[in-house]
Amino acid sequence: QVQLVESGGGLVQAGGSLRLSCAASGGTFSSYVMGWFRQAPGKEREFVGCISRSGAITSYADFVKGRFTISRDNAKNTVDLQMKSLKPEDTAVYYCAADRSISYASRDYSEYDYWGQGTQVTVSS
Repeated sequence: QVQLVESGGGLVQAGGSLRLSCAASGGTFSSYVMGWFRQAPGKEREFVGCISRSGAITSYADFVKGRFTISRDNAKNTVDLQMKSLKPEDTAVYYCAADRSISYASRDYSEYDYWGQGTQVTVSS
């Protein structure tokens, strides 16, 4: 069973950048598809992006529009979310998720079995 811990959240001005990191432990990291989701107050959790086990396949939500990049380092058991050109509407708690059963990628949060505790991202206007 894998444990996930996110870091890197904080307060940033609109147009700025942040890099979130998710550290995994307790499992074979390379066997998991990894996803990033976010949840704003009063809203449902939504898909941000995901990456396949090898890192060769990535998928992003439409609202990302080239602003965010997901990468993983299977040697270090980490997956990162690089966010640029941040907007106030990107304000949310960002969660890292993992699953071993997903084939390559999934945008459905219900398919992910393991979740981190989340990290707050606040973008000021």
